[in-house]
Amino acid sequence: MNKIGKWALNILIGLDQFGNAILGGDPDETISSRLGKMKTKHGGSIPWYRPLSKVVDWGLDKIDPGHSIDAIEYDEGSDAVIDKEEIV
Repeated sequence: MNKIGKWALNILIGLDQFGNAILGGDPDETISSRLGKMKTKHGGSIPWYRPLSKVVDWGLDKIDPGHSIDAIEYDEGSDAVIDKEEIV
């Protein structure tokens, strides 16, 4: 990957983490990781009472099947305000 491509990827990841922080998540975790943890916690599907999460996960899955599960960052999530995962 060239320097411009790497720069663009870094910006997109930063925006993803910023969006996650705005939505009450850990500022160092991506939305995809948070969705993957939610799916894992609820038996492989996002609960019905999280419709926006379901839509985002569905869209990511169309682009990259299994994306949210593959994107789980097990060492992140302890600084979340909502959907906090305790790291043991």
